[in-house]
Amino acid sequence: MEAQAKSTLIGGGFLIQPSNAANTYTPEDFTEEQKLIEQTCSDFLEKEVIPHLVEIDQQKDGIMPSLLDKAGELGLLGAAFPEKYGGLGEDFVTATLINEALGGGHSFAVAMAAHNGIGSLPILYFGTEEQKQKYIPKLATGEMKGAYALTEPNSGSDALGARTTATLTPDGKHYLINGQKIWITNAGFADVFTVFAKIDGDKFSAFIVDRGTEGLSFGEEEHKMGIKGSSTRQLFFENCKVPAENLLGEIGRGHIIAFNILNIGRLKLCAAALGGAKRAMNTSLTYAATREQFKTPIAQFGAIQHKLAEMAIKTFATDAALYRTAKWIADKEHELTESGKPDSETLLGAAEEYAIECAMLKVIGSETLDYIVDEGVQIHGGNGFSDEYNISRAYRDSRINRIFEGTNEINRLLTLDMYLKRAMKGRINLMAPAMAIQKELMGIPEFGEDDAPFAAELKAIANFKKAGLMCAGAAVQNLMMKIEQEQEILMYLADMVIDTFLAESALIRAMKMDASGHENAGLALDAAHVLIADTADRVNHSGKNAINAFASGDEMRMMLLGLKRFTKTNSFNTKDARRRIAAKMLEKQRYFF
Repeated sequence: MEAQAKSTLIGGGFLIQPSNAANTYTPEDFTEEQKLIEQTCSDFLEKEVIPHLVEIDQQKDGIMPSLLDKAGELGLLGAAFPEKYGGLGEDFVTATLINEALGGGHSFAVAMAAHNGIGSLPILYFGTEEQKQKYIPKLATGEMKGAYALTEPNSGSDALGARTTATLTPDGKHYLINGQKIWITNAGFADVFTVFAKIDGDKFSAFIVDRGTEGLSFGEEEHKMGIKGSSTRQLFFENCKVPAENLLGEIGRGHIIAFNILNIGRLKLCAAALGGAKRAMNTSLTYAATREQFKTPIAQFGAIQHKLAEMAIKTFATDAALYRTAKWIADKEHELTESGKPDSETLLGAAEEYAIECAMLKVIGSETLDYIVDEGVQIHGGNGFSDEYNISRAYRDSRINRIFEGTNEINRLLTLDMYLKRAMKGRINLMAPAMAIQKELMGIPEFGEDDAPFAAELKAIANFKKAGLMCAGAAVQNLMMKIEQEQEILMYLADMVIDTFLAESALIRAMKMDASGHENAGLALDAAHVLIADTADRVNHSGKNAINAFASGDEMRMMLLGLKRFTKTNSFNTKDARRRIAAKMLEKQRYFF
């Protein structure tokens, strides 16, 4: 890493640009005000949500709308909305922290995220001033609840395949919407919906539709595997009469709204998943410390300590990657504001710049949570399969996150697709470093240590990047335009990039903690070292599968040799490192980073 490197990289640039540990934002940089907001969220969960999880799951007596009202009274719903529309005007990092801090609220977290994000942001960023004045102040306080209606029976990941139509009436005063939407979160109580439909059957557009609009009706509540307390219904439109002034944005530009809002939604899903992961981890830790087998708490057994430590390591790295990116977005938003861009374009433009990172974070957050709740059930043993223990609820509620906001498969494919498209447009230079790596393959030096601090670790990360660039560059050269049809290869390449991003984020955080003399710096370095060792194996595995799928002969042998060298790391005792992390967790009786 170069000392003069900028702290804010271009979107996707971590793969080819040096990162500056000293200037990289981490959770250790939270201000006292942010910590107070985080505590407010935690207190709200402990007092208002967690004691009522059974009633929430049963959707008793309008409990979810009332919880949203209480959150609104605390300013948690409109925290990130501009003050002129009744919000608190908090920055993007703080808004992300709120999502994380409330993420352990199970179904409530889903309802709140849907309201705060996709239920409100389309109007905030694409609405006319009249539309904003009418809706945003009430959405900010919770007086109105929002929802987002995009998915249809035959269009999930393929949003543009929607069949819902909108036709302008002869007098030009209304649009008549006809069609059906499914899996609409908050549908049972939302007051306003952002609805996507095709004007004249082909111009994909968005509309603001109020509850009670003539021609709008609702299906019954869906019976779901998890997030049972989240209202999920179908919407039916039969000549639904929407005022023409409720058109949101421009005709035929609905995809701009849908996709830009999803960038923010993906990052915030990671934040909520992270909050859920921390709560589930603490639940499992408490159980392991008190549950005895063979007259010994099971937390004393190495197999359980491995699980607990791995939970902490994945969470530590996810935390690092999330807030690293959130700060990049916040900085880019500020840069766009300073350049004179209108408020409606700054955050969306910043999120679009880091759309690659948002897609990766969605995968990272949801899969970190899935790992933690799955191993949490395992730690609980038979009790984990019982509804009497909350880990079973956490397990069920987690599963939807790999489907929400674009499936993890779609987000992996998007990661590579965006990289390739940006490379073709000249936004990011991938091919030059990829070609340079191929030319040097025959002369790659063996991995070795240097006298500089963290030289070996930084070299490992740099080599992981080389492995990804080498494989991606060669795949493009070999397959050209056919690469879009080779989804398996694209998924392998995406995993190489995602694993590298996560490992680098963890290392940078640990280095920064070490430089500041943080009390947990040694354990942070343990976490980073374990992650680097495991990442080497994963990058090697993904790279080998990719190479074997598109290369042959001498090229394949050369690339496999290069991959082997790029994923060679110094020996490290991961068992003892994990035990040190687990011991600290047991001492603190909680996740401690």
